Amino acid sequence: MPWGRLLSPLLAAFLEAAEAFALPSGFGLAARHPADQDICSNPAVIFADDFEEGRLPGRWDDARTPEALRLTDCSPEAPFLGRRSLKVTALLRRNTGGGLTKWFPSAPVLFVRFYVKFDTNCDYLHHFVTLRANKGLHGAARWSGFGGAGLRPRGDERFSTALEPWGNWGRWPPPGKWHFYSYWHEMKPSRDGKWWGNSFQPESQPPIPRGKWICAEFMLRHNTPGKADGEQAFWIDGKLMGRWSGINWRASPRLQANALTLETYVTDRWTKNETNIVWFDNVVIARRYIGPAVPPKKREASP
Repeated sequence: MPWGRLLSPLLAAFLEAAEAFALPSGFGLAARHPADQDICSNPAVIFADDFEEGRLPGRWDDARTPEALRLTDCSPEAPFLGRRSLKVTALLRRNTGGGLTKWFPSAPVLFVRFYVKFDTNCDYLHHFVTLRANKGLHGAARWSGFGGAGLRPRGDERFSTALEPWGNWGRWPPPGKWHFYSYWHEMKPSRDGKWWGNSFQPESQPPIPRGKWICAEFMLRHNTPGKADGEQAFWIDGKLMGRWSGINWRASPRLQANALTLETYVTDRWTKNETNIVWFDNVVIARRYIGPAVPPKKREASP
């Protein structure tokens, strides 16, 4: 056999393996779409919303506590975010906040990118942005990944992972530091014997700043059912912060991550401030790394 015919499939396999294990940083596919304009036209993009349509729930399928949701003008220091953003106001002991959920066709590897800004007085939050796996996209099957707090999934009905601020029982200044809060059928039990979400957190990172826009992105790779070859990772402002492999997310091929919930959820467990405001913008779900948005192109001056 000629060496060329032998090396070609070997090289292809090597490149495929390298792509699977190498994760990018910095700018991604969003760099081709200044201010995320027409990013939905990118073949790798599954869903996107910059909240410029001016209505809610808009492109989303479900809204929790609609009175807590409002579209507001973006701050001038973020021209890459357009004119509007989603404002979520959580009022302690009056509501638990609110949010939006979108069901979408899944993929072997998913990337979720969103912009977020915490109000300067925002306290600790209980739950945040969650990617859920359901048994389907319609009827009762699309709700199989919701609920189940304190219970271990079976492996064929749900798993979930959420990128959240975590205050470490009040040891870190609010809203805390980033971590994954994950449920799956091989998770570890808590000290109380219940199955609360397991935490995945980098060894070191600075506290999350308030009063400024942050680009957050996370990735989930589905495992081969029965094998521990799944993983997750997250980026902040284009910098890879942490990556965790060897996760057996599911036991059934029918179970796929296909629902994203964008929310601010508070309880009085750690939160003391009555009003807690968070803004979201430029949400993208894709099959490839998305990266931070880039500023809009400046119009050329007339001659």
